[in-house]
Amino acid sequence: MLASSDKKIYITANVSSEPMISNERPSPYNRNANQWPDAQAKPPVAEDTIKMGQLQIERKAFYFTLKANVRGRFLRISEEVGGRRNSIMIPSTGLVEFQNMLAEMVKADGDLPVQ
Repeated sequence: MLASSDKKIYITANVSSEPMISNERPSPYNRNANQWPDAQAKPPVAEDTIKMGQLQIERKAFYFTLKANVRGRFLRISEEVGGRRNSIMIPSTGLVEFQNMLAEMVKADGDLPVQ
């Protein structure tokens, strides 16, 4: 159920009536930067670390880093499993909504029988 403050996202797509054969054009995947003639590397953005935290759950390590750059503050949540690291970044303007959604998930899990 969506609350009145929830946002809906609509995605539109142009659909052609002509069938497309997948080998008619080169795949954009598995290319390196040298294969994109007009691609330019973005310069790194300076980031200040405000606060850091770490959490170990079973075999996973989670890293929480509150940072700031010229675009604003954000929370980076990284997960490390087997030497690989994946991250998500949440703008500080969405942290309360993120916290509320996390609280809903914790409550829903608590309402289920223990496995």
